Amino acid sequence: MSRAAPSGYAGFVTRAVAIGLDALAINVIALLIGGAVNLIASAFGHHGSIDLVGALFGAAAWIVWSALYFVTFWTLTGQTPGSRLLGIRVVSADGDRIKFRQSFRRAVGMALATLPLGAGFLPVLTDERRRGLHDRIAGTVVRWDTDEEEQPAPGPRPAAAAGHGLPIA
Repeated sequence: MSRAAPSGYAGFVTRAVAIGLDALAINVIALLIGGAVNLIASAFGHHGSIDLVGALFGAAAWIVWSALYFVTFWTLTGQTPGSRLLGIRVVSADGDRIKFRQSFRRAVGMALATLPLGAGFLPVLTDERRRGLHDRIAGTVVRWDTDEEEQPAPGPRPAAAAGHGLPIA
């Protein structure tokens, strides 16, 4: 017997685990790129010390990389890899796919939601649609993914090619 997929809005714990998985992916990739940059720099005589300007540049690069990661995945598929693993998807409040502007506003909203010690995420616990500050800013909700987009439309199948048993392209 197969278990039915949950319906409705994804809750706090599921979303927190998904973002934790995404943070792991973001940091592993940043670590690999940082290591490669340091290796290349050492080939040119740099010996691993870093000044304030270098540290600030690295922090800015990490912030841009993190924002790019989320905005790109939300805009293209509505799911980050962490969201995909947990079966959730970010959609517009009316159920449509989110656009670039909404993705960008959501990323900015996530940064704002973390500033007051993460208090911007607490409404996810009490809101009937499980929306945090970032969801309200962007006009989005996080729903359980039902894979409706990936299922083929009902209807007749294409006829097989005459005598070959191959579908017609």
